[in-house]
Amino acid sequence: MLTKVTPRSDLLMFVLFTLAILAMPLWLAPIGAGYPDLLQKFAIFGLFALGFNILFGLTGYLSFGHAVFLGVGSYAAVWSFKLLGMNPLPALLFSVVFSALFALAIGFISLRRSGIYFSILTLAFAQMSYNLAYSVLTPITNGETGLRVLQSDPRLLDGSGSDTGPLISRLFGIEMTGYSGFYFCAVLLIVGFYISQRIFRSPFGMMLRAVKSNQNRMSYTGLNTRPYTLAAFVISGVFAGVAGGLLAVTDPLAGAERMQWTASGEVVLMTILGGAGTLLGPILGAGLIKYFENIFSAYNEQTLHAIFSFLPDVIEAPVVSIAGLFVGEGWHLTLGLLFMVVVIFLPGGIMEGLNRISKIFSRSKPKPKFTSSSQSAAAAE
Repeated sequence: MLTKVTPRSDLLMFVLFTLAILAMPLWLAPIGAGYPDLLQKFAIFGLFALGFNILFGLTGYLSFGHAVFLGVGSYAAVWSFKLLGMNPLPALLFSVVFSALFALAIGFISLRRSGIYFSILTLAFAQMSYNLAYSVLTPITNGETGLRVLQSDPRLLDGSGSDTGPLISRLFGIEMTGYSGFYFCAVLLIVGFYISQRIFRSPFGMMLRAVKSNQNRMSYTGLNTRPYTLAAFVISGVFAGVAGGLLAVTDPLAGAERMQWTASGEVVLMTILGGAGTLLGPILGAGLIKYFENIFSAYNEQTLHAIFSFLPDVIEAPVVSIAGLFVGEGWHLTLGLLFMVVVIFLPGGIMEGLNRISKIFSRSKPKPKFTSSSQSAAAAE
């Protein structure tokens, strides 16, 4: 049975989401994920996946090159730092403008095709951008070294010689590092969630779902779907650009590796793992993958011996050897197995699993029994 979506339920979801995001340092601390750097990644890549979901989850267009907008947003933000100063607001404005222009150009060409042909075109554009950043565009991207802010840069709004300390992004004198950097990213994630929620509930969102359901049938009715899909592509690219800008805000450095195809594949995994076409699913998927990447990859043989120290020595050694295959450098194996389980048993991702659990609990609630007197009273009415 489908749950009816009302403005009140949307407001409740938004309020609970806001509280959960702002309280992340508290409820993630017990599992070792409450430190600022990881929290910043949760917020940034959650925003990245949220934007990708607008394209893939609503229209069904699978982009294999979405990381190009992540890289463009990072480069634009760092250039803003170099030219104007270390204020993150102009940097994010640069990220929005340039990522939107890139998305408009790439989407205008790629959306001439659909299905696997669209996916291949986006992958081709991403790989071309990645290689150009290492070759022809080296004066702009600084090639393999990466683009960073130097003391000799103009920084017109704050003066190149006024700050001899570390070049760190600041907003109203607050450094965008540590927990202050996380909360800055968290606020933008909350804003992005609200925009995504409004798109999902709007007539524009319904049109995008119709494109995903049967684009050919819509074309036969005389409706031109391309402006809608192009708008979704640009909005999704802007989300990715803002995420790239936030990566530069929290760490003023931009490199071409953010455009690589592996980064594009990662956001696809995040969205499918959490649940494509849902509001919360991509954010959950992004958090899970980043948790595995930062926590499980840090486990080593010494850590495993400490965990399984309660076992007898005869059993501890083989258990540590087997567990070592799934952590440390082998954390991708754990992620791959988890992804296989989700795709096979929960095609709708983590959100489908949570919905199944909620249905089980709702069915287990005892239904009110009608007595004979209440039945006769109802019949009399």
